[in-house]
Amino acid sequence: MDNIEYNFIDVEIPDFDPEFFNLWISKVVDFYQWHLGDINYVFVTDDYLLYINKEHLDHDYYTDIITFNYNEESSLSGDMFISLDRVKDNAKEFGNGSFHDELCRVVVHGLLHLGGFNDKSNEDEVEMRKQEELCLSLR
Repeated sequence: MDNIEYNFIDVEIPDFDPEFFNLWISKVVDFYQWHLGDINYVFVTDDYLLYINKEHLDHDYYTDIITFNYNEESSLSGDMFISLDRVKDNAKEFGNGSFHDELCRVVVHGLLHLGGFNDKSNEDEVEMRKQEELCLSLR
């Protein structure tokens, strides 16, 4: 594994455990037989992610994650911006578990995008959810 970084812009996650995420992400990468390059998770506010969505993707809506894919050859590399506001709201709204569970879902969602999974069509979204659940079971 090359490098996984976690950065926080105007937010914090109490009891954030980078070692847990590093070990789990390593399990996911091994499961899919991927190679990990440089991964950068950036945790931000809704407003910050909305700005990125408008500036870089020309989308004017809130989202939980934006993944910028910098894969090289066979290595997964990218920047993933995660709105902690969305993670908190989605954990409550969808009732899929705790904040930590939802955070894990979003973290692995970005990794799955880097690995080639998409969620643009209904069929792709169903497959993405299936893969998320499989990855969550590897924790």
